[in-house]
Amino acid sequence: MSAIRHALTTKREDDFAQWYQEVISEAEMAEESGVRGCMVIKPWGYGIWERMQRLMDDRIKEAGVSNCYFPLFIPLSYFAKEAEHVDGFAKEMAVVTHHRLVSDGKGGLTPDPEAKLEEPLIVRPTSETVIGSAMSRWVQSWRDLPLMTNQWANVVRWEMRTRMFLRTSEFLWQEGHTAHADRQEAMEETLRALEMYRDFAETELAMPVIAGEKPENERFPGAVATYSIEAMMQDGKALQAGTSHYLGTGFAKAAGITYQDREGTQQLCHTTSWGTSTRMIGGLIMTHGDDDGLRVPPMVAPHQIVILPMLRDKPEDAELLAYCEELRRSLSARYALGEKLRVLLDKRPGKATQKRWGWVKKGVPLILEIGGRDAANGQITVVRRDRLWNTEGKVNFQAMSQEAFLGIAAGELEDLQGALYAEALAKRDANITKIDSMEELNAFFSETKRYPGWAEVVWSRPTGDELEDVVKQLKSLKLTMRNTPLRSDPVEGTCLFTGQPAVERIYVARAY
Repeated sequence: MSAIRHALTTKREDDFAQWYQEVISEAEMAEESGVRGCMVIKPWGYGIWERMQRLMDDRIKEAGVSNCYFPLFIPLSYFAKEAEHVDGFAKEMAVVTHHRLVSDGKGGLTPDPEAKLEEPLIVRPTSETVIGSAMSRWVQSWRDLPLMTNQWANVVRWEMRTRMFLRTSEFLWQEGHTAHADRQEAMEETLRALEMYRDFAETELAMPVIAGEKPENERFPGAVATYSIEAMMQDGKALQAGTSHYLGTGFAKAAGITYQDREGTQQLCHTTSWGTSTRMIGGLIMTHGDDDGLRVPPMVAPHQIVILPMLRDKPEDAELLAYCEELRRSLSARYALGEKLRVLLDKRPGKATQKRWGWVKKGVPLILEIGGRDAANGQITVVRRDRLWNTEGKVNFQAMSQEAFLGIAAGELEDLQGALYAEALAKRDANITKIDSMEELNAFFSETKRYPGWAEVVWSRPTGDELEDVVKQLKSLKLTMRNTPLRSDPVEGTCLFTGQPAVERIYVARAY
């Protein structure tokens, strides 16, 4: 077998962080913006986000949630009503204090001292406070409940250490906010949203996740309970890919969200919030990418099939393009994974080989190369992204008739979607290790193995000072508790940290 010359210069096993940045660059997903911590999302990266957004939005609306839009700027006084909530975000808030600029007399601009705002405005870090204010107006009676809203928006959290898609000062997301008559109904909504995220991650993104409850120290500021989906990246670290929060009545009390029940008594609403963001794109990269670039699951690929005519800048190119266009129309009329196929005919000038590697790095599921002889004989050549190399270390071209490909295209995409999930699931499960003592835990994360994965431990669910001691122990190893899985068998034994009887299992890992 000859040595494979991969499309990227950095291999995952050599420098995973550098590999990640190279994938984003070579796949033309995003670039630096000139503002620290903010990025320009390029067409291919944004196309993947649009697919995620559309598929998630369908799920949200199917649950009876309506989309709204709320202001980017939030008065500081709104946050002052909820002390615990604002404390959780205070260090990340961007603040607007002036509404006009004037010349500084040196050829530049400076805030006009005469244009200082009466009240500072916070650039939206999350919308519980402003949506709570609206809910207090919209909810009057039990007949107004449940109130189910969602918005697609950008948010700003002034991050000190940033990484594209994973942790940026500005990012895109959806945030659901709901109000309910009682705890049971609100908890049902909290867990419904969590299950929506779990199924979306596994079905659409082919990214296996564990859905569970976060420990007390990892709760959303002001929440009664926080739930998450956690995914394992190829470097063994955990990525929190979506969260759902039961907020109890604390936010309702601060915002005055009350309703008159059937007996005429005023009651506080129970509220929830839940969200996913462009962080999922980072998760997709680190779950499915390989040493040749990105691999995009067909369900979220902007183009599932790209047709590359081998143009020669000669008159006969017209006949080749006509053949390719006919093939594009035929494929675009077919269905796979519940939708019509998304097919692109790449007519750009340039060598087909160079264009092929560009699409390989972008992760297009199926690439078709077609030359003049192929067109004359009704043939095509197919490269399937997850089977890029054959056993001899050469590009795995599959030649077949156009008719044959039309018959198998949908099945190939469906198989590829499942294959990516199965591969990621096998990697995750192979890298979760049951640990029974602190000595084992320390050894597990200190050993020379570069990507140890996650530790599964049982614990007593301590609180207060006892929990703080656990957090300190883990912090010394650069570890965090991820979540306690909802789908779990009963546990036995003693808590790894306290020595008390264990009540549940929890995952411990290094994380993004």
